[in-house]
Amino acid sequence: MQVFAHHGVFPEETALGQKFLVTAVLGLDTRSAGRSDDLTRSVHYGEVSAEIISFLQSNTYQLIETAAERLAEHLLLTYELLETVTLEIQKPWAPVGLPLDTVSVCITRGWHTAYLALGSNMGDRQAYLDGAVSFLGDRKDVRIERVSNYMETEPYGVTDQDKFLNGCMRIQTLLTPYELLEVLHQAEQKAERRRVRHWGPRTLDLDILFYDDLVLSEDDLVIPHPEIPKRTFVLEPMVQIAPHLVHPLRRRTMTELLEELTQGAEI
Repeated sequence: MQVFAHHGVFPEETALGQKFLVTAVLGLDTRSAGRSDDLTRSVHYGEVSAEIISFLQSNTYQLIETAAERLAEHLLLTYELLETVTLEIQKPWAPVGLPLDTVSVCITRGWHTAYLALGSNMGDRQAYLDGAVSFLGDRKDVRIERVSNYMETEPYGVTDQDKFLNGCMRIQTLLTPYELLEVLHQAEQKAERRRVRHWGPRTLDLDILFYDDLVLSEDDLVIPHPEIPKRTFVLEPMVQIAPHLVHPLRRRTMTELLEELTQGAEI
């Protein structure tokens, strides 16, 4: 579709405006709508088109990269059934002093499923865990789907400390893994966590266990979390909320991993 809007680095672009070409590919499960012939079970592409035009004309950004990111987020937050969106924004007559037709940016964004571990062994442990759940739930780019019961467990690694209260949760998020990690650090900072001793006492400990089927190994972030198969205090709450979730590397469900860990401890 063609949209006349005011985006650009130069003042004349934002003052005078110009034409943009927008292509949107919407990703959602159409099975229910297709079988029922019910528009309310799908996403009305006419309404989405009008929303795209309204959004781009109501906002001004210097970069079309920013326009695409903000528009994608807006659509995913506005339409509950929308799972992914691929947007291409083309800018004809870009002021670069070269003979080209358009410059463009194309992105795909969507909701991701992540599993998080929660732990605390200082102060009001339940309050810290509940606070973390509320902190995440208050964000527009996070949807909390399930939270396990909290379980009191013995300390792991460093044993000369108080018992922990542990749990797990499943969320949907628009955040990338590193963005999600930063948000978890913010929640820990709000709980006044101090990183003094590795595996030592802490008011709040939040870890990314899984992020879709992603396998990532970096110095500052490893997904799936490498300690999952060794920790009953992770596997027990995971079995409660996602017993059939398959570990992308171990190729075992959470239930199977817990059984293997328990049987190994008994030998």
